[in-house]
Amino acid sequence: MEALVIEGTQKTPSVDFDPKKGELEIKGRSIPENSIEFYKPLVDWLEEYSDSTASKTTVNVHLEYFNTSSSKCILDVFKKLESIHKSSNEVLINWYYEEDDEDMLEAGEDYESIIRVPFKMIEIVD
Repeated sequence: MEALVIEGTQKTPSVDFDPKKGELEIKGRSIPENSIEFYKPLVDWLEEYSDSTASKTTVNVHLEYFNTSSSKCILDVFKKLESIHKSSNEVLINWYYEEDDEDMLEAGEDYESIIRVPFKMIEIVD
């Protein structure tokens, strides 16, 4: 299975999904013109990945900002990870947020309350 690598832009996050290491990263800003179009390849990739996961999957989410339409698509990504986790695969989501960014911390806590996957809130202190 191929890795999924998408270069980040001013409006879209960088994506680096490595199936061999089981390390998935989403980093940057997520305010794409069409969130569904941007996130569909990620969900499709996870669907394929679910057939042959690494023994442990670590997801690093390091978003500085995302808009409302992205939040729904991010939830779809997390739901795919939840189904991978339900299949007795180890999944951990690391949610990074800046120390003074209450909104991003709350967003991570909201996802944590919805998705049945272990979350780890990681504060970034400059």
